[in-house]
Amino acid sequence: QVQLVESGGGVVQTGGSLSLSCAASKNISKITVMTWHRQAPGKEREFVAAVTSAGATTYRSAVKGRFSISRDSAKNTVNLQMNSLKPEDTAVYFCAAVDTGTSYWGPGTQVTVSS
Repeated sequence: QVQLVESGGGVVQTGGSLSLSCAASKNISKITVMTWHRQAPGKEREFVAAVTSAGATTYRSAVKGRFSISRDSAKNTVNLQMNSLKPEDTAVYFCAAVDTGTSYWGPGTQVTVSS
Protein backbone atom coordinates (compact mmCIF):
# COMPACT_ATOMS: atom_id res chain seq x y z
CA GLN A 1 0.00 0.00 0.00
CA VAL A 2 0.96 3.61 -0.53
CA GLN A 3 -0.15 6.48 1.69
CA LEU A 4 -0.15 9.93 0.13
CA VAL A 5 -0.50 13.34 1.78
CA GLU A 6 -0.74 16.60 -0.14
CA SER A 7 0.34 20.01 1.15
CA GLY A 8 0.89 23.53 -0.12
CA GLY A 9 -2.61 24.60 -1.03
CA GLY A 10 -3.98 28.01 -0.17
CA VAL A 11 -5.44 31.22 -1.52
CA VAL A 12 -3.63 33.21 -4.19
CA GLN A 13 -4.53 36.06 -6.51
CA THR A 14 -4.86 35.66 -10.26
CA GLY A 15 -1.43 35.47 -11.82
CA GLY A 16 0.17 34.18 -8.66
CA SER A 17 2.00 30.93 -7.95
CA LEU A 18 1.67 27.98 -5.60
CA SER A 19 3.75 24.89 -5.10
CA LEU A 20 2.00 21.67 -4.09
CA SER A 21 3.81 18.70 -2.62
CA CYS A 22 2.72 15.09 -2.24
CA ALA A 23 4.54 12.98 0.31
CA ALA A 24 4.50 9.22 -0.28
CA SER A 25 5.00 6.46 2.27
CA LYS A 26 6.92 4.37 -0.24
CA ASN A 27 10.08 4.92 -2.28
CA ILE A 28 8.61 6.75 -5.27
CA SER A 29 11.33 5.50 -7.59
CA LYS A 30 9.49 2.17 -7.43
CA ILE A 31 6.10 3.69 -8.28
CA THR A 32 5.27 3.50 -11.98
CA VAL A 33 3.23 6.68 -12.37
CA MET A 34 2.38 9.54 -10.06
CA THR A 35 -0.27 12.03 -11.00
CA TRP A 36 -2.07 15.17 -9.92
CA HIS A 37 -5.80 15.63 -10.43
CA ARG A 38 -8.27 18.32 -9.41
CA GLN A 39 -11.96 18.64 -8.70
CA ALA A 40 -13.81 21.92 -8.78
CA PRO A 41 -17.18 22.33 -6.99
CA GLY A 42 -19.95 20.65 -8.95
CA LYS A 43 -17.55 19.17 -11.48
CA GLU A 44 -15.95 15.80 -12.04
CA ARG A 45 -12.38 15.10 -11.02
CA GLU A 46 -9.99 15.75 -13.90
CA PHE A 47 -6.42 14.85 -14.76
CA VAL A 48 -3.84 17.62 -14.40
CA ALA A 49 -0.35 16.14 -14.79
CA ALA A 50 1.60 12.90 -14.57
CA VAL A 51 5.20 11.83 -14.19
CA THR A 52 6.52 8.31 -14.75
CA SER A 53 9.35 6.54 -12.96
CA ALA A 54 11.45 7.28 -16.04
CA GLY A 55 10.75 10.99 -15.69
CA ALA A 56 8.38 11.40 -18.62
CA THR A 57 5.69 14.04 -18.03
CA THR A 58 2.22 14.69 -19.39
CA TYR A 59 -0.07 17.67 -18.82
CA ARG A 60 -3.64 18.68 -19.34
CA SER A 61 -3.70 21.15 -22.20
CA ALA A 62 -5.23 23.89 -20.03
CA VAL A 63 -2.20 23.90 -17.70
CA LYS A 64 0.59 23.21 -20.19
CA GLY A 65 3.24 25.88 -19.96
CA ARG A 66 1.99 27.05 -16.56
CA PHE A 67 2.29 23.94 -14.37
CA SER A 68 5.31 21.73 -13.87
CA ILE A 69 5.36 18.28 -12.23
CA SER A 70 8.51 16.80 -10.77
CA ARG A 71 9.66 13.92 -8.58
CA ASP A 72 12.09 14.20 -5.67
CA SER A 73 13.24 10.67 -4.93
CA ALA A 74 15.39 11.77 -2.00
CA LYS A 75 12.33 13.16 -0.22
CA ASN A 76 9.79 10.71 -1.70
CA THR A 77 7.68 13.61 -2.91
CA VAL A 78 6.00 14.62 -6.13
CA ASN A 79 5.65 18.34 -6.62
CA LEU A 80 3.39 20.49 -8.75
CA GLN A 81 4.61 24.00 -9.40
CA MET A 82 1.71 26.16 -10.53
CA ASN A 83 2.38 29.55 -12.11
CA SER A 84 0.15 32.16 -13.74
CA LEU A 85 -2.83 30.84 -11.84
CA LYS A 86 -6.33 31.60 -13.05
CA PRO A 87 -9.68 31.54 -11.22
CA GLU A 88 -10.60 28.43 -13.20
CA ASP A 89 -7.71 26.61 -11.51
CA THR A 90 -9.65 26.78 -8.24
CA ALA A 91 -10.24 23.21 -7.04
CA VAL A 92 -9.24 20.55 -4.59
CA TYR A 93 -6.00 19.05 -5.88
CA PHE A 94 -5.34 15.35 -5.36
CA CYS A 95 -2.16 13.34 -5.67
CA ALA A 96 -2.40 9.75 -6.91
CA ALA A 97 -0.03 6.85 -7.42
CA VAL A 98 -0.36 3.78 -9.60
CA ASP A 99 1.57 0.94 -8.03
CA THR A 100 1.37 -2.72 -9.07
CA GLY A 101 -1.91 -2.06 -10.83
CA THR A 102 -3.59 -0.34 -7.90
CA SER A 103 -4.40 3.36 -7.60
CA TYR A 104 -3.90 5.22 -4.35
CA TRP A 105 -5.17 8.72 -3.58
CA GLY A 106 -4.37 11.41 -1.07
CA PRO A 107 -7.08 13.39 0.78
CA GLY A 108 -6.51 16.52 -1.32
CA THR A 109 -5.52 20.13 -0.73
CA GLN A 110 -7.63 23.19 -1.57
CA VAL A 111 -6.36 25.75 -4.07
CA THR A 112 -8.34 28.97 -4.43
CA VAL A 113 -7.46 31.60 -7.01
CA SER A 114 -9.17 34.92 -6.43
CA SER A 115 -9.94 37.31 -9.26
